[in-house]
Amino acid sequence: MLKIRRIPIDTYPENTAFVLRNGSGYSAEQFQALRKIRIFCQDGEILATLALVDDESIIGPDEIGLGEQAFARLCLAEGTEVCIEQARPPASLDFVRRKIGGDALSESEVSAIVRDIACHLYSPMEIGAYLVACAGFMTTPETLALTRAMIDVGNRLHWDSPLVVDKHCIGGIPGNRTSMIVVPIVAAHGLLCPKTSSRAITSPSGTADTMEVLANVDLSEEQMKAIVAKEHAVLAWGGRVDLSPADDVLISVERPLRLDDHEQMVASILSKKIAAGSTHLVLDIPVGPTAKVRSQSEAVRLRKLFEYVARHLGLETVIVFSDGSQPVGRGVGPVLEARDVMAVLRNEPDAPDDLRDHAVALAGHMLDFDPAIEGGRGYARALELLASGAALAAMERLIEAQGRNEQKLTPGVYKAEIGARKAGRVVAIDCERISRIARIAGAPMDKGAGLDLLHKVGEAVRPGEALYRIHANSETGLGFARDLAEENAGYEIA
Repeated sequence: MLKIRRIPIDTYPENTAFVLRNGSGYSAEQFQALRKIRIFCQDGEILATLALVDDESIIGPDEIGLGEQAFARLCLAEGTEVCIEQARPPASLDFVRRKIGGDALSESEVSAIVRDIACHLYSPMEIGAYLVACAGFMTTPETLALTRAMIDVGNRLHWDSPLVVDKHCIGGIPGNRTSMIVVPIVAAHGLLCPKTSSRAITSPSGTADTMEVLANVDLSEEQMKAIVAKEHAVLAWGGRVDLSPADDVLISVERPLRLDDHEQMVASILSKKIAAGSTHLVLDIPVGPTAKVRSQSEAVRLRKLFEYVARHLGLETVIVFSDGSQPVGRGVGPVLEARDVMAVLRNEPDAPDDLRDHAVALAGHMLDFDPAIEGGRGYARALELLASGAALAAMERLIEAQGRNEQKLTPGVYKAEIGARKAGRVVAIDCERISRIARIAGAPMDKGAGLDLLHKVGEAVRPGEALYRIHANSETGLGFARDLAEENAGYEIA
């Protein structure tokens, strides 16, 4: 028997346990064989990856340390006595091996894999093996089965309305923060739009990261429901309410592997939308040479996959192809994107036209779901709500309801401008490169880090004229970003 001790180490997404190498009744060789252990007592159990400790000031001979994730998931008090034993591999790993061999899996087999992943029975290496196998070959029925399974293992929100609208972009375009304009427009009209968003995965900011500049996004289910009942909408972080938790685990492994195949994307997006209680969805697929989707044929294939899965799950979906050839707006990074959003909502004369136009078009598609609106009138209604200030008023009410951020966040104090190397016209901007430079500067963890784009495609530049300004809150972050930008600024001038 070993006593639980909480170790303040974040090992997300893994459960990690810490045991003294010598002095607790096991030899080092036995410990090294136990790559994953079962920790259990009559009140609960978890599986955890084992780490050996050589310092008795961290762990005593009669203790087992649990990292933050393992301690939270086991839900037992410090000092509780538990047993450990070698963990048996989950039976569903046999299905993963078959998938690696090229087999198509049944719905029950996919469900077993997802259930075990959600219960943290898989190591990152095992999850990675499953993801790589799926990226190589995955059928449409498997994608549907994966989506269903991801919905089933998490929480589901329910709303007292037959029409619950939502909007999602598949991502990959810096500055494309349309949700924070679309949701207030739709809320001002009176449609129910409980928008749960993720934090950035590979981008310099997600909707939750940008909204957090203005208001609290870490809301409980009860808080969300109270806000939606009053304001018709919410802009919250979805991770708090446990929607499709298996997806969060999969994403944590996909990120370092830079996997983003269409089947996993469809399952990830639709599982979270259905779990959030949406009945109608507008889906934005940007298409461009450095976007996630790079050709019209690829976009059509992805659209058909979304439509197939959504139809079988009862989600009415409108899919829009948009221009993904360059960043949207001027700001890239949470503070700079929030600035652009509020400029559009306030109808400021220098607000980014492309961000405003794209957001109004998407809001129009969402308003067309309203049976009371004459077909095709959604766009005009969205434009009216924005121009009249009704959308801004709805956003201000949302910010107050969620809890206004009283800390005024500003762009990073360390700045550097990246200039054009020759005269000419901007003919292309590399979205991937721009995102990478902004992330190296510190975004999204550093809310003030990012890029302020001073020129877009089609604009003329002189030699040495600034293409964009890098912001960071550390000299180190600024230095890394500047070096990367000077190597390749991401702008093509001809």
